[in-house]
Amino acid sequence: MKLAERSRADEELRDRVEALGPWFHNINLGGVWTAGDHFLGDYPGEKYRRFAPHLPADLSGKSVLDIGCNAGFYSIEMKRRGAKRVLGIDSDDRYLEQARFAADALDQEIEFRKLSVYDVGALGERFDLVVFMGVLYHLRHPLLALDLIREYVAGDMLLFQSMQRGSPHVLKTEEDYPFEESSVFFETGYPKLHFVERKYAHDWTNWWVPNRACAEAMLRAAGFAIEKRIEEEVYICRTAPVPFSEWGEGAVYPAQGGE
Repeated sequence: MKLAERSRADEELRDRVEALGPWFHNINLGGVWTAGDHFLGDYPGEKYRRFAPHLPADLSGKSVLDIGCNAGFYSIEMKRRGAKRVLGIDSDDRYLEQARFAADALDQEIEFRKLSVYDVGALGERFDLVVFMGVLYHLRHPLLALDLIREYVAGDMLLFQSMQRGSPHVLKTEEDYPFEESSVFFETGYPKLHFVERKYAHDWTNWWVPNRACAEAMLRAAGFAIEKRIEEEVYICRTAPVPFSEWGEGAVYPAQGGE
């Protein structure tokens, strides 16, 4: 491509990026960035690079579901790792339009659908890898969402991230407590899910913010075993052999904690 043609193509690309804005995912579209002035810097690329080495380098033949895909950053990265099929879902039309545009600009064959996390059962299939990054705290019913993911679409691995606030410590809790016990709830490492009644970070969709202990406990309660905490707030999980609904005396519980 001649220099003048390249310059004209880049200008058209920048115009389209601006028309689709604002963007939350900063994606490099061949030299044109979608959110170069992001308040978090190169986001989510900078965060992704810190934990990317812990993910399977080769996803050849695998299927990936990206829940709450936003502009498609993680969908694109999983496709770049060779995933046979990548499906990104989101409930926001603007994000889906951005994602389709970004994938097309990078010549990545990815399917995007408008679908809520609460409706994943309608997909009727399980995926080798489910990406659930930066979504939990935007949900009015977060544990239900994890339950539905585990029940209907998680085939093996879950890549999970949630904003966390409060104590980073994790208290090893007992299996049960008597009704008279109340002091444990004051422990900073006890699982706590903070409710945001109005706004947090100027965003009315930030409903719940867990501490670390709570995020990990919710994953276990939904039937996921934490394989590894690969970066601050980011976990690789596996579908646990014994779902929470079947826990009982003599059952093998998914391990607490996880580094």
